[in-house]
Amino acid sequence: MKKTFLGLLIIFSSFYSCSDDNNSVVDTSTTISSIRFIGEQIIPDNFEFNGNIVGGLSSIDYANNKFYLISDAPNAPIRVYSADLNYTETEFTSINITSEVELLDTNNTSFINPIDPEALRIDTESSSMIWCSEGNINNGENPFIREATLNGDFKRDFTIPSIFEAKSTDTEGPRHNGVFESISLSVDKKGYWVGMELPLKEDGVEPIFAMDTDSPVRISYINKSTGKFEKQFAYELDKVSREIIGSGFNFTVNGLVELLEYDTNKFLALERSFTTGADDGGNNVKIYKVDASNATDVANFKGLNGANYVKATKTLLFDFESIRNQLSSIPGGNSAKVVDNIEGITFGPRLANGNLSLVLVADNNFSAFGKQLNQFVVFEVLP
Repeated sequence: MKKTFLGLLIIFSSFYSCSDDNNSVVDTSTTISSIRFIGEQIIPDNFEFNGNIVGGLSSIDYANNKFYLISDAPNAPIRVYSADLNYTETEFTSINITSEVELLDTNNTSFINPIDPEALRIDTESSSMIWCSEGNINNGENPFIREATLNGDFKRDFTIPSIFEAKSTDTEGPRHNGVFESISLSVDKKGYWVGMELPLKEDGVEPIFAMDTDSPVRISYINKSTGKFEKQFAYELDKVSREIIGSGFNFTVNGLVELLEYDTNKFLALERSFTTGADDGGNNVKIYKVDASNATDVANFKGLNGANYVKATKTLLFDFESIRNQLSSIPGGNSAKVVDNIEGITFGPRLANGNLSLVLVADNNFSAFGKQLNQFVVFEVLP
């Protein structure tokens, strides 16, 4: 059964609205030279909406004069929130959660088995939500990319190439928790771009701290009309930003967590590195400008390891270390300033000066591994 919940409001400070009520306009005239930090807001980790804890906010998009947020809660209800974010050129003042929609399975009932929702985009032309799950590779469950109505009803599955399906070998297929993590609408509105978080096993190794590695991830274009994957390019990941601190459970990762096309074959790519043991949460987050204009189409490459091809180029746009000291600490924790597990990025409405805004959100993992933040950060885009 479809469930839509409306009307509850969460307000953290006095109300300010953005400069206009129109959707942001991103087309082939968009240029980005830099971004300027405006402010941060936090949703408390104990805040509930319709009886569900608000957390795991792994993606954000702006359309229809509001923001959409997908929660990566593994069990039903798999939910998408609508929200108003209130900011100007000089301050970010409040977040208002306004509604919740449940995403339904192919039979238009609640999901029975756990899934891993990661990315969300709103296609206003088809009045649809495009979203993905990483599946569960260790359990042999395939990832998927789906289209749903704005009310959460299932519309269709997109055809996933076999290279992205779960495999039981150590030499081929996707890595667990490293599959479809990012989605972007194409600027021509004819398709969608989807990105892997980590390399396929036949494409390269996972990034490490000690050295640079050959760690390309595939970014694929889906034709909206046919629902099929077409062209594809490779994007090289950075190495892990920090060395492991301390003993006990040790883990590091660096991956592509979101993608945003702003001009033909030009993207903002969000990379997040994580290392256990740090008192500031262990996350390092960077935004890159990516140009795939001269990249090789690798759609027919069975493996990239040892292959001859040209990757997309990348240029650092912003490093969150430059604003870490302006961000929040964990309530009740130490005084370390936190760049949390930022995984979502979207252009927001234009500011009063006509420049685009840029909004990012962190997935707090429902604080399952220790206290984290439902962190929202807003920037001005400077052309």
